[in-house]
Amino acid sequence: MEVDAKSWAILTALQANARQSLTELAQTVGLSVPATSERVKRLEEAGVIQGYHARVAPLRAGYALSALVGITVPQPDKKTLLARLEAMPEVMECHHVTGVDSYVFRLLARDVSHLEMLVAQLNDLGETRTAIILSTPIQGRPVRPPR
Repeated sequence: MEVDAKSWAILTALQANARQSLTELAQTVGLSVPATSERVKRLEEAGVIQGYHARVAPLRAGYALSALVGITVPQPDKKTLLARLEAMPEVMECHHVTGVDSYVFRLLARDVSHLEMLVAQLNDLGETRTAIILSTPIQGRPVRPPR
């Protein structure tokens, strides 16, 4: 599916406020409600829109720390690592990357001792490097049309 200017307008509006009514969305993008509804449906079916989510403030949910952890894992242990990460609710995302690390993942922790315990659960699989995130000046940017 090619994402044209009207579809980008829908995507931009939904990323700003996914809870708006279809009528509000149609008014924002300058289409009728049925046309907007059909475009949203096609974007969902094509996998361009993957879901609608609530953004939760980690600190207010009890997580004082956020960290990036890189790990170098031998090939035979990669499935084990991914299974462990999947089982850890504190792991927010995981990226298979190039370079020194096999994977880089972001996790949340209540405090430093909790962070240490989480990383210790993985140390038998490879060498880890942990960076505590001090702040996030650019956060959760919406996907925009490529230039």
